[in-house]
Amino acid sequence: MHRFFLFFLVICSCSSNLDGEYTVEDDLGRIVQLPAKVERIAPLAPSITELLFAAGAGSKVVGVSTVDNFPPAIDSLPRYSLIPMDFEAIVALDLDLVVASEQVNNPKDADTFSAVGIPVYFVAIKTMEDVSRAIRNLGTLLHTPEFAEQRATELEDSLSQLASLTTGLTQRPDVLFLIELATLYAFGKESYIHDMIDLAGGKSITGDFSIRFPVLTDEFVLTSMPDVIVGTFEGSTLPEYHPTWDIIPAVQADRVYELDSGFYLRPGPRLIRGAWDLAEILHPEIISDQ
Repeated sequence: MHRFFLFFLVICSCSSNLDGEYTVEDDLGRIVQLPAKVERIAPLAPSITELLFAAGAGSKVVGVSTVDNFPPAIDSLPRYSLIPMDFEAIVALDLDLVVASEQVNNPKDADTFSAVGIPVYFVAIKTMEDVSRAIRNLGTLLHTPEFAEQRATELEDSLSQLASLTTGLTQRPDVLFLIELATLYAFGKESYIHDMIDLAGGKSITGDFSIRFPVLTDEFVLTSMPDVIVGTFEGSTLPEYHPTWDIIPAVQADRVYELDSGFYLRPGPRLIRGAWDLAEILHPEIISDQ
């Protein structure tokens, strides 16, 4: 009862004063009306939290989700659920802006926040280049352009250095990236994962899939015969779920690697570190000394 009462108070206290407000276009092409000053922000995905901090707006983040774990500066912040989304807890933070992820959040959720006067800005990360672009855009949006520019440039320089080591490689292993093993969730078109694999000196075997997040079959994997299998398996093992894969080159050569999901499934600044780590897996002979 107390939380519903608090939710009602927040709705009633929303200001209709439009002085100084301005509009921007987010990554979904939505026109978003913002207050003159944005001082209190709630991210709707862990990747968005990391992007906000990378853009120099970490001090404006006043709450994060229950699954956020980076950067350490968030440890003392209030928490709220994303699945299911706890709208009341988020609105109670007295926000100026909610920042959402195109990959994670439903655009319809923006209507709920808009109904109580809180604008929602969506960020889309579909390529590695989108990371630095998003950081710069958020820096401009939140009045921290210098910080954002410096961080974006650092990330771009790191990717350029990696590309200089791998661009000329003639031997590129066929790579299968899996989100988990029990169900073979993978990445299809419009995914930064394929950029990461390319930068790391490999070739993604699901890059041409028309479905954005395909579920693969054993038959596809056995036919594709990947040289390397990587993914966020969380302790699962191939023999446990796919004993017939013992004929695949990746399995025979013991080239199956579990990755830290924070560097691959959260499309933000740590993807660059993930690309370097993947390159060291695929081509340790050229990366280990860097």
